[in-house]
Amino acid sequence: MKRLLITAIVGVLTAGFSSAVFAQSATDEVSTAHAHALMAQSATTVAAAHMHLHHVINCIVGATGSDYDAAAGTPCKGQGDGALKDAASNSTLEGKLNVALADARSGLKSDALSTVQQDAAKAAGALGATTTQKASGGYKW
Repeated sequence: MKRLLITAIVGVLTAGFSSAVFAQSATDEVSTAHAHALMAQSATTVAAAHMHLHHVINCIVGATGSDYDAAAGTPCKGQGDGALKDAASNSTLEGKLNVALADARSGLKSDALSTVQQDAAKAAGALGATTTQKASGGYKW
């Protein structure tokens, strides 16, 4: 009986620690993605805006994600497995990440700087409105 109780307590503590690690990873990735969405929004060339939108996507999907582009760079390296994967238990955050991902993808399809900037602004808005970001108390860039 004692062994079962100890096993249960260790399991609960381990699960709590894992959740905290995933939550911190998602927070860091969201913060970095948000920073790059803002950089894309204020970029003065389409090439620069596209580069930062690739960074947004890479942070959201992670290195194993289908939209991941290693050639574009990995500003979230070492922060987690991708914000979507790390936030899998938070459906509200997942929804906002998917909106930001769609906006970033849309921006990559345009060659008009103003359109790319508008899509970047939408992505930044979705990423800036996440409860994970608000709970963290600020950005880490």
